Amino acid sequence: MINDRKLLRLIDRENMSQSQAARKLGVSRQAVSKRLQELRGRQTRIVVSKKLEQAVDRKLDAMGQLAEINKKTLGLLDEAEKDAELSLKCIAEIRQQIKLAADIYQTMYSVQVVNEFMEIVTETLRNVDPDVYKEFRRRINQNRTLRSSIKFN
Repeated sequence: MINDRKLLRLIDRENMSQSQAARKLGVSRQAVSKRLQELRGRQTRIVVSKKLEQAVDRKLDAMGQLAEINKKTLGLLDEAEKDAELSLKCIAEIRQQIKLAADIYQTMYSVQVVNEFMEIVTETLRNVDPDVYKEFRRRINQNRTLRSSIKFN
């Protein structure tokens, strides 16, 4: 039985190869490889589900905020029909809210595009040169910024 914490420490923190970790743990490299795939797969599913939940919550929250802003803006516009100065202020506010909505949608779209790009890159690397793919995966997994959101099997 492989100690998961010890295995991850050897691979992730001490940057050992699977063969080195296997020797240190007294198991085969294949056993280490299989266990890492299981662990990485589980971690990926957990991270993805948390990130997805957060994104959905943010999207729903942003949509709710925009709906509320829209409701208030329509009320102000009804009042603004009677007052030219208020009308100009409302127009300025509407422009800001439209820009905010556009920024939110652009950010959501950008995340989707980046994800699609990463899938294409990783699949291409995996198919063209498995060794380059392994090095790419190792570097992504070592990058602290990316490690919290992406983990490759």
